[in-house]
Formats: sequence, structure tokens, C-alpha cells
Amino acid sequence: MSTSTPLRVLVCGTNFGRFYAEAVRRRPGYTLAGILSRGSRASREYAESLGIPFHTDAGDLPDDIDAACVAVSSSISGGQGTDLARALMDRGIHVLQEHPVHLTELTDNLKHARRRGVQYRLNTHYPHVAPVRSFVEAARRLVARQRPLFLDAATPIHLMHPLVDILGQAMGTLRPWRFADPAPLPAGIGPQPFRSLHGVFAGAPLTLRVHHQLDPSDRDNHALHWHRIALGTEGGVLTLADTHGPVLWSPRLHIGRDADRRFVLDGPGTGRLGLGSTAVVGSTGSFRTVFTDLWPEAIGNALDGLRDAIAQGGDALRAGQYDLAVCRVWTDLAARLGPPEIVRPPTPRPLAVSDVFPAQERFRCDTADTRPAPDEASAPPSDTAAYSPSAEFFDLVAAEHTATASAPAVAALLADADLGTGPVVDIGAGIGLLTEAVARARPDAEIIACEPSVGMRAVLTSRVFSDEDLRTRVTVTADAAPDLDLPDRISAVLLCGVLGHLDAEERARLWRRVNRRLAPGGLVIVELMQFEEPTTLPETRLATATAGRHRYEWSFGGTPDEADDGAMRLHSTWRVYRDGAPRAEREVHDSYRWEPFGLRDVVAESGLTARTLPTRPGAPPLAVLTRTPDTSGPAPVQHLPRARTAPDGPGAPASPGTPSPIPLLSSSTDG
Repeated sequence: MSTSTPLRVLVCGTNFGRFYAEAVRRRPGYTLAGILSRGSRASREYAESLGIPFHTDAGDLPDDIDAACVAVSSSISGGQGTDLARALMDRGIHVLQEHPVHLTELTDNLKHARRRGVQYRLNTHYPHVAPVRSFVEAARRLVARQRPLFLDAATPIHLMHPLVDILGQAMGTLRPWRFADPAPLPAGIGPQPFRSLHGVFAGAPLTLRVHHQLDPSDRDNHALHWHRIALGTEGGVLTLADTHGPVLWSPRLHIGRDADRRFVLDGPGTGRLGLGSTAVVGSTGSFRTVFTDLWPEAIGNALDGLRDAIAQGGDALRAGQYDLAVCRVWTDLAARLGPPEIVRPPTPRPLAVSDVFPAQERFRCDTADTRPAPDEASAPPSDTAAYSPSAEFFDLVAAEHTATASAPAVAALLADADLGTGPVVDIGAGIGLLTEAVARARPDAEIIACEPSVGMRAVLTSRVFSDEDLRTRVTVTADAAPDLDLPDRISAVLLCGVLGHLDAEERARLWRRVNRRLAPGGLVIVELMQFEEPTTLPETRLATATAGRHRYEWSFGGTPDEADDGAMRLHSTWRVYRDGAPRAEREVHDSYRWEPFGLRDVVAESGLTARTLPTRPGAPPLAVLTRTPDTSGPAPVQHLPRARTAPDGPGAPASPGTPSPIPLLSSSTDG
């Protein structure tokens, strides 16, 4: 097919398949042609939320599908993914299949693709993740300059197949490889999480440590850590600290000695002492950014590989020889290690960096510039001015979040809603992104946008004034909840990122006033954060953007409020860098109070019935409240489990876990 024609892609499965769907939607050159699954209600509603066809039988697919992403477990994990992949190839559809796949099945799949004249690729996923790609590229440069002296790697057992692929790509080859059996464990020492073995990989000495325990019902959330790799040469050690970053470079420590065997610390020949002991390359985000950014991008890279193979044609079996070799190495290692120990541990309690490093014990690692950071003592503004300091930056990140998460879900909900009994009231409208999305979705709707923050309201008003249509239908007010001026009748209310700013009494007052004015059949749309109790959120960089010569970085964090039981203080920091300078020329801080709670609390306080709205993976919870139970949409909130502790950590491709409690955007805005 022409390289200029978008590839029409079918996604099979809606667990990890949601990340494939997101990748197809975002990536230029692809069109999401449909979802194929066993037919669950959740899968149907997911396809409906994306506005794409839903299928339950590969035999009933239309003829215009070019490729399929099979994110369904293969037989090695107890699923039918391989049978499905072959059925799709029988129809002339190219296939990208998610790992793991048994060596025999992989061989047969490649032969099947050869017979059918289609392309087949196995996606081990993690080699395509951005920090891993950075490590691989640096490793290739390193081994081209110096001979590898050792490899040290660690992995959970269920991610060992991708580890072999990462090592092979980093070293540029798999051969020669040879392993010894694991060392025997001493008797009577009890369960041991790790098994270690030694060998040679790509000609370099390898030490491999494997977390050899597995919870069959939830293997992802109980890994003690993910991929960790160190590659050592004469010049230093290159380290992948975690699958999701960062990458570290530690130059070799070598100090000259004088005639008396004392260290020479000054004078000629000591220039290397100016090297940084360890450089951190790249940065880490939250688990949320893993799901919203890193994984869809990685899948997009794998899709590009399949598209290139389709364009080039050729023999799928011949092209798959490297994948087969990776699978053989993995099979050898798995056979030597034997079956993992089956464990069923309780839900872990992740700790934040502040739990381990109190603020007074933290230290700077920036050896290039040790000037003190800008004074932050007086930076946090009062709650009455919250959001105004950072209002200038919100469009840089909120636009993407709104366009890919809340706006599509809200627009779909309101498309057929009766909005003729009164205006839509957007409480805490922020910079107006969701206000604008509602106006575009419903050209007949009158909207009242309420925003008390002067800075945010200035952007909102500018947005309205610059659009002739919005100027005729959107009224901007400075009203703040709970005592804002409401019309006698309201068709719909938007409360996105707002309720946590109010205490219990204020929320009760707001609900009484909304309930009195909400028209029969009226809707209340609520967006919350993804934590339901006070939680320590380490400051984490969540977004970057560029404009002209400036690069903008947004960091977010939070701590329980010691003076206000049940509440948190959330902190937002924007840093502005000019012309690639390593140090920010400006920092802007914002801070506000937030009461964390979940949808069940909202239901109890409002007296309304809630159902969740489908949105993209990793996005904050979004729900619609109505006066009477609505069984036409997603499961009512009363069927959702209560989570009064921090959500679990990230999951592996076979079963994504719950995103971390760091919110994507935390504000009284529509972004």
C-alpha cells in the first residue's frame, strides 16, 4: 500500500489494548478501524466512546483492515492470542502481537505469515520505551568505543523476555551466549525473592538476578522492581536505573599517585577529577505519565516497525530470525531457573521520596551550578489568589489533557442531552478549555462560566472575546462556589477539579443549591483526582513545553496538611529556561488546599446517582450524576470498589495496574 495512505488498524483486546488504541489514535499515518474483543459491556462502551466499530468475531471483520494489534494473552499465559493472530493472517491482515509468545508458537506464526504473504512482528514493548531507547543508543555508542567488561542485569521473571531483547539491542548482538545453572540456595534459609545465575552474553560476562516469585492473579503489581541494567567498560558504567528511567553515566574513578603512593589531587594531569561522579540523563515522571505518554509512544514505535515491514515486503520468517534468537535465549534462561515460587502477597504500600528523604536531608546533585535555588519562602500564594500566579502557563499542558480526556467524554455525553431547560453552568471554569469544548459540541447551548481567580478568568475572558460565537452564548462571572449566583433552572453543571477546594460544609451548601435548580433529567459532571485520602506526592516533573526560545517545565507535588486533618497542600511549580540554559531564569510557584475523596463520597454528599464516563488510560476519574439511576451507561459508582489508600503501582503489558495518585492536572480549571 502507499506510504501516504493511513494504515487502518484493528486493536484486539481492551485491557492493555487500550494503550494500543491510544497509540493508533495519536500516531500520524494510522487510523483506528475498530476494536475486537470477546464482547464485554466495558469493551463495547470503550469502542462506543471512541466512535469506532466493535467486533466479536474475526470472521465478520470488514475487508478494509490493513493491520491488527493483538493485545490478547497467548497460550503461554492461558489465552487465545496466537489463534487469533493466525486467523487474522488468514484474512490477509498484517499482525503485531504483544509478548510473551512461546518459541514454538513464534516459529509457527512466522511460517504462517510467510505462507499468507503478510508481515508478522512480536512486540516486546519495553525496548521501545523512551528511557530504554536512550540507554540502548548510548550502549551502542559505548561498545563501539570500548570493550564491554561486564553486564549486570535484574528483572522480574515475567519481564525476562523483554530484558533479553533490551540486552541484545544494547550490545548489537546476542552471540555468543552461554549460561550456567543458578547457584544452589543454602538449606533452611526460607523463601528467597531472587535467583542469580552467571554466563556470557554477546561475549561479555553477565550476572543476572531474577525476582523469581509470581502472583498468578496479579503478576504486575507485585514485582519488587522492573528492569535494571549496568554495562561496564574501561571508561565507566552506563546504567538503566529503571525501565522508565533515568539513565546514569558514572565515569571510572581513577586518581594518580605520586612517588610516595599518595593521591595527586592538584596540578597537571588532574583534569579528570572535574568529571561529575554520576550524570543523570533524562528525568522521571509519574506513573501516570508512563501510561499517558511513554507506553503509547512505545507502541507507536513498534507500529512504525510493522508499517516499514509492510512497505518493504519480503519474507516474515527471514526477518524474524532475531526475534527467534531472543526467544531461544529467554527459553534457555527460563528452563534453567525453573518454575517461579507462587506468592500471594498483600497490596503493597508505596512510599514517596519524602518518606525516605526528609526535606532537611535532601541534597543537590547539580555539580555544574551550585548557586542556591530561588527563595521559595514567600512564594506560595494564599488560597484567595491560587491559580493566578500560574495562569499564564496553563494552556501549555491543559489543552492536550482536555482534548484527549475530559472534552471527548463530556461532548459525547452532552450530544443528545436536553439542554433546553436552562444554561450549562461551568463552575471553576478556569481558562475555559472545557467551556469551549461544550460550546463546540452543542451550538445551541447557553453557558455560564464561573471563575473566581483573576488570572485564570483573564485567559477565559480572552478566549470568549476572541470568538464571535462564544461571545453570543458564554457569560463569564467571577462567582466562587459554594455561594455563586445560579439561574433558577440549570440543564447541566460542570464541576471539574473543583470540589476538593471546598470543605464538607461548603460542599453540602453547594449540593443543596444545585439540587434545587437542576432541571428534571439534568446532569452534573464531576472530575476528581486519583487519590481518596491525604497522600504524600513527591514533586515530579509532569510536563514540558517550548515556545520561542523558552522551555517550560511543570512540576507538581503535595503533602498532608498537618494543621488541617483530612486535607492536603498541593504545590505547583513552573520553571522557565531560555536558549537551553541549564538553570531556570524564572520560577513561579502556586499552592492551594485540597480535600481528597472519591466518587462514593460525592454520591453520599449529593444524594445523586453516579456513573463513570469512559476516558483515556491514566486520565482522572470522570463521572456524571443524575437524579435517577441510569443503566444505559457504564457501571454505577456503587459497583466500584472503595479505595481509601493510595492506588497500586504500574502494571506490565499483560495487565496494566492502577495509575499512581499524582494527578495529571490539579486545579480548579477545565484543564
